[in-house]
Amino acid sequence: MAQSDVNAHCRIVVDAMGGDFAPQNAVLGAIQAANEDPSIELYLIGKEKEILNVISGNNLSFDKSHIVNADEVITMSDHPTDAIKTKRNSSITLGARMVREKKAEAFVSAGNTGAMLVASTLMMGKLPGVERPTIGTVMPSENGIVTVFDVGASVDSKARHMLDYAIMGSIFVREIHNISNPKIGILSVGEEDTKGNEVSLNALELIRKTNLNVVGNIEGRDILNGKVNVVVCDGFVGNIILKFAESFMSLLKTKIKLFADKGLLNKLRVLLMKGTLKKVMKQFDYQTYGGVPLLGVNGISIIGHGSSSVLAIKNMVLRAKEMHDKKLTQKIEESLKEYANIS
Repeated sequence: MAQSDVNAHCRIVVDAMGGDFAPQNAVLGAIQAANEDPSIELYLIGKEKEILNVISGNNLSFDKSHIVNADEVITMSDHPTDAIKTKRNSSITLGARMVREKKAEAFVSAGNTGAMLVASTLMMGKLPGVERPTIGTVMPSENGIVTVFDVGASVDSKARHMLDYAIMGSIFVREIHNISNPKIGILSVGEEDTKGNEVSLNALELIRKTNLNVVGNIEGRDILNGKVNVVVCDGFVGNIILKFAESFMSLLKTKIKLFADKGLLNKLRVLLMKGTLKKVMKQFDYQTYGGVPLLGVNGISIIGHGSSSVLAIKNMVLRAKEMHDKKLTQKIEESLKEYANIS
């Protein structure tokens, strides 16, 4: 990649009102990312007074002209489609609109996931040939990482949608995680090509018609063992996997504490392993990877966890910048055109 691509100027809008700890975490994380990468032109969108209070309260410097006032907030309990229609001056609606109007290249939010999906799809528009955009999540595996598509953008995927997930997911992993020829597996109930439901069987047949590196069907136990780099599944199943994985770290911490509480010797054992445990558990921490990308829309949209920390927000913004530098949207569009006639 040319040096000019690395330093490419990028306008990124961050939803200051998104997340359980907004605007504090959103503002601090976004500004940290912009300070780390000067080629980011940062815009903070939300209730101007609250944004300014965070900036002044933390003795930060930020260009006031880059604060976009949005009087309304879409809450986590709001119905996504209804909220987009009724709260037209919300931070999520206006942020997605800025990308559509070419006032920014990327939009980042830890707010209502459904609203982000709806706003990004309707406001930014879908890339040519995309019926269903997809969101993917990164998980650790025995060989590094594995990325699962789809994890909830759509809960009733069709075979053609899963083909698109495979195409877009493969490009994302190749460009962002530097895996030159990522292995793709279709999540099913058995490794044999004859195993699965109608959707997964048809999806495998379609994906085999591409020149993607398709391993074939994989089982649930294969997700974390490093057999593949990209897991393709229906969004209903993928979202269950995502939520299950998010609970693992909490369980691990609880089990370690219970073990340590059984006696002094156990406490010493845990203490001796503290450094190693910390490194291992970091791999399961969503903050390390930031948010999940919404692929298939005509722009960059990053969706974060509602409880995103300052670090998570910062990494979301930096991930958006990386996607821009590597021209991910353009590469996805080109690849989708190549496989447009597969049926």
